[in-house]
Amino acid sequence: MIARAPAWGWGLLLGAAAAASFGSLAVQLTFAVVAIGVIGMAHGASDLAIVEPRQRTMFVALYVLVGAACLWWWIVDPAVALPAFLIASAIHFGVEDAPADRPLERIARGTSLVATPATFHATNLADLLSLGGISTNVLPAMVSAMALFGAIAAAYLIVIASQRHDLRLLIGTAALIVLPPLVGFSVGFLVLHAEPQTVERRTRIGCATTGSYLRATAPILVAAILLAAVTGTVLLRFDPSGVRPLFAGIAALAVPHLIVTPLFGHLQGRVDPTSSRLRCSG
Repeated sequence: MIARAPAWGWGLLLGAAAAASFGSLAVQLTFAVVAIGVIGMAHGASDLAIVEPRQRTMFVALYVLVGAACLWWWIVDPAVALPAFLIASAIHFGVEDAPADRPLERIARGTSLVATPATFHATNLADLLSLGGISTNVLPAMVSAMALFGAIAAAYLIVIASQRHDLRLLIGTAALIVLPPLVGFSVGFLVLHAEPQTVERRTRIGCATTGSYLRATAPILVAAILLAAVTGTVLLRFDPSGVRPLFAGIAALAVPHLIVTPLFGHLQGRVDPTSSRLRCSG
């Protein structure tokens, strides 16, 4: 169920998404920046907290190195960096958002979040991917494949959401289908991935409420937002539309979250909660 956030919060999100859907590209970009780059980033702000203290120096060094390499790759070869980022994101969403004993659901969730927006908005998505750096030679085939696999994945998820009466899964998948790509992905990302992961991280590091979690992670969250903003501003020289800076700025922060954090989670095995817990209050 979609009950972990107040009803007014979900209403505000869906109302803003509906309004942004009728806006210009600039309006939809603004919605995506706020939804993905500010609100959605909260679940990754505790990455440092779940790493054992003895490993944190290496963790930070690798985090910065991978982020810088990702940004450099995005500048010199976005035609490869963007598809690679989409594939890595799909794998991450699938692994994080569905249990290991549901392999088909894992594949469907990862595929749907990335590809389903192409189902009814292929032209819109193709325009965005073109601005993001994808070559026009491969763009038609890429979007067609996304539309096909995205539709199959979405249909599967709607069926299981109906069987389970899972309103969260139903709303998130419907947003990916109905809303324009930037807006639909933003809503799907928040509903299906970011908000549940934030709750899980909040519990893992010992914060009783979302407010205490946000206060505890505020320094890292603010630093990440500022870094993404600087990255996006620099890249505006390559793409004044703002699409490529949005993709690159998010990727520079998301890729270390996708790659470095799971690596340290694997190395440390079971975490002693007292060794990684932030100071939470409330």
